[in-house]
Amino acid sequence: MTTPPRVVIADDQALVRTGFRMILAAEGIEVAAEANDGLAAVDAVRRTRPDVVLMDIRMPELDGLEATRRILASGGDSAPRVIILTTFDLDRYVYAALSAGASGFLLKDVSPEHLISAVRMVQSGDALLAPAITRRLVARFARREDAPLPAGQDQAAQHRGLATLTARESEVLRLIARGLSNAELAAHLHLSEATVKTHVARILAKLGLRDRVQAVVLAYETGLVAPGHSADE
Repeated sequence: MTTPPRVVIADDQALVRTGFRMILAAEGIEVAAEANDGLAAVDAVRRTRPDVVLMDIRMPELDGLEATRRILASGGDSAPRVIILTTFDLDRYVYAALSAGASGFLLKDVSPEHLISAVRMVQSGDALLAPAITRRLVARFARREDAPLPAGQDQAAQHRGLATLTARESEVLRLIARGLSNAELAAHLHLSEATVKTHVARILAKLGLRDRVQAVVLAYETGLVAPGHSADE
């Protein structure tokens, strides 16, 4: 049986924190700490070492995106999974959250059932967003003026791990970035799902990524995949 996740809730609204804590507690999920600003969130994670952080995107002292970057940068392999919370259903926030290293994104009016499912999902190592949704978001915003790549620099140099991928692993990464699920990858490549899962696991390990969402972001931002192409290209 999977151990229930320990969670830190970071939000500057006390009512939001209270509501989430009650929902989580009702399912036997421990809230290790609460924080009302980004700096307090970083400190709470350092002190309590939770499995999952529910992180408001807009907070005083330090916003949720920068707090996420600091938490993940200092946590190494033991860093928690971060779910970004916002009241704004705007794609640009989703992309910013994923680029910061978050494993998922939720609106604050999420249902209790969805909140619990999301926390458990990211604890298990899965990404919260469906591959096709992630692809749409990254394709829309990757390599725009808000995140330019250095002019004239080799795209692969943006992440040295890309050079360590085999030809098959590079092909799988491109297809992941197109939004294909494991089942679709298996059908497209005429492989078993077990083999596909092995390829995905090796790709994530070689690139030092937490989940396939981060792999999608990397594929677009390094130019390995360009927005607008189909899986067959």
